[in-house]
Amino acid sequence: MSAVLEHTTGDTRRRSVPTGVSLAALSLGGLAIGTTEFASMGVLPGFAADLGVSVPTAGVAISAYALGVVVGAPLIAIAGARWARKKLIVALATALVVFNALSALAPAFLPFVALRFLAGLPHGAYFGTAAVLGAALVEPARRARALAAVMLGLTIANIVGVPAATWLGETFGWRSAYLAVTVIAVITVLAVTFLVPDAASAQGGSVRGELTALTRPQVWLTLGAISAGFGGLFAVYSYINPILTNQAGVDAGTVPLLLGALGVGMTVGNVVGGRLAERAPRATIAGALGIYTLVLVAFVFAAHQALTATVGLFLLGFVGMSAGPALMGRLMDFAADGPSLAAASFHSAFNVANAIGAALGGAVLAAGLGYDAPALVGAVLPLLGLVVFGVSVALERRA
Repeated sequence: MSAVLEHTTGDTRRRSVPTGVSLAALSLGGLAIGTTEFASMGVLPGFAADLGVSVPTAGVAISAYALGVVVGAPLIAIAGARWARKKLIVALATALVVFNALSALAPAFLPFVALRFLAGLPHGAYFGTAAVLGAALVEPARRARALAAVMLGLTIANIVGVPAATWLGETFGWRSAYLAVTVIAVITVLAVTFLVPDAASAQGGSVRGELTALTRPQVWLTLGAISAGFGGLFAVYSYINPILTNQAGVDAGTVPLLLGALGVGMTVGNVVGGRLAERAPRATIAGALGIYTLVLVAFVFAAHQALTATVGLFLLGFVGMSAGPALMGRLMDFAADGPSLAAASFHSAFNVANAIGAALGGAVLAAGLGYDAPALVGAVLPLLGLVVFGVSVALERRA
């Protein structure tokens, strides 16, 4: 990561930028994206009251963002297939600036929902394209670590960005949270423009090459493993506030501090997972899915006391994200002609996991099964992901 990259600027002067600095610039977009996605949950009561809707109705805005992620990831990856990766990343970061700024200025609820959908469109495509460019900046043996570095901003958002934006929203009004994201996105545009080289091996491909990824069973099996495997996290995370306040006796104002443990776990897991993926990617994925079931079951008991719940949240973040770099690398390997679409689809699958986990968690709560139920039903999902991944590995070995 400490290697120095040479690239030519518009005025033909040669500039040297350390690879780690370039990867950090790419990860800034993840900080903006992670903050805008998760901070919306923290400022939801604020924009609900200001825009004149109930809290349950306001949740539509969060769903609209997730839908934008699912739709935008493949469509933008295909539409931008011929673009140089750096050019596409700058365009996507600029879209983050525009749609988050407009979200902060929304005059009514329906325009706000539409703008949240538009703000979600660049999400998956940004990460997919940044992953391809980041991987091109390092030698193949260090690719997984580069992928982890690109994802680092997303995990750090849960430690710093989301709490800060939530505090801004509560102190200065919900619109200030989206203005803060806008500032981060502006910095991202500048950082990528001046600090990221236009790697020769990431000059864009073809629409046909990107679409080829969708014809490969291994790509769909890996996406299925992600959609099921990560669902357990969201079965718990979607209802973490009432779980902690009702079972662990945590004051509502203290919940964000405990959630910081989840962000720390995700950040550490992402870094460790990048190193593990370089040594044994399949074992890393299988081990993470199997252990995740145990962590979710343990969380049923841990969630009844603040300290143990904090440890449980750290482990939920750590184990879940430890599989991320290996899964993204696997997608890119099986879609060599369409790596941007494959890497972007990782985030579409992640949001499918969000929808599945939240729906199952809500269903068991609505059935009156208590606040232990979301973790229990969530524990089944990593096992399903492990089964799908097992089929994928079996087919790979047979081939």
